[in-house]
Amino acid sequence: MKDMKEKINALTKQILSRFEGYDIDPSEISKRLKLLIYEFKVPEDEAVRTVINYLIKQYDISREEIFAPESPIKNIADLKKSGEWVSLKAKVVQLWDSDSPNVSQVGLLGDSTGLIKFVIWRKSNKPNVEEGRSYIFKNVVTDSFRDRMQVNINRNSEIIEIDEDIELPPREMEIVGVLVAIQQNSGYIKRCKTCGRVLKKGICTVHGKVEGYDDLRIKGVIDNGVSYYEIILNEENIKKLTGIGVEEAKKIVEESLEREAVLSELSSKLLGRYFRLVGSRGNRYFIVREVEFLSVDVKEEAEKILSMIEDIEVE
Repeated sequence: MKDMKEKINALTKQILSRFEGYDIDPSEISKRLKLLIYEFKVPEDEAVRTVINYLIKQYDISREEIFAPESPIKNIADLKKSGEWVSLKAKVVQLWDSDSPNVSQVGLLGDSTGLIKFVIWRKSNKPNVEEGRSYIFKNVVTDSFRDRMQVNINRNSEIIEIDEDIELPPREMEIVGVLVAIQQNSGYIKRCKTCGRVLKKGICTVHGKVEGYDDLRIKGVIDNGVSYYEIILNEENIKKLTGIGVEEAKKIVEESLEREAVLSELSSKLLGRYFRLVGSRGNRYFIVREVEFLSVDVKEEAEKILSMIEDIEVE
């Protein structure tokens, strides 16, 4: 009797491990296993398959989710089509905010061959990953969104942190241009203490109403005369350019009684100014590492142009 109970418990745990994240009553599984194995004399393997098939149908679950095979590790550069189950050995290059409550984390992964966007769905119940750390992402699914490849991490995926600094492809570049726009959710912001997402009216899209902590951020658009680049300036960048950090921003709010006064002050100091920026180009945003105002000597530039015109006339 004891052996039967232990066997049923072990098989129940085995089945439940496939349905991680679903609210399935273990006693329902045990009851069906007992009936199949000890009443109808069904072999154990066949009983397990029968119960799994029953749960898939009963809870309207995709078979693909339950029977995803162990996927081989591939290079990011080799991911060309949607719907492939793959595993990646990659570093988390960048995380950014998502407006969707269904998304736990979104950002960029990188290996020596390239970069790719990743999405960890909230229902997957996976632990948070951190920027700069390396992981093996087992059994992730490729997808294409707006003609760009990405990988989705779902219930069947596994995230294993590894003690390895994975080499990334060179992607640092320099931009010189003018800040032509500042986007929403810039200025004096509050972030969730747990996940770092920007709070909206004190609410985190994942953790609900939380206290949060203060931060500064500028999401803007740089025009270099040829292309537009969406950039993110962090508090360090902003303080270097304007002298306004989080502490100075608090004083502005205390004096004006308006949180938006900080963004007005930053806009007056930054919008329309020319910059030289060095950083990394991500999937969408250019993440700034170094930034400085670009001062143009108008007189010197005018003399250069006049000199060029004179040379043309002489020829």
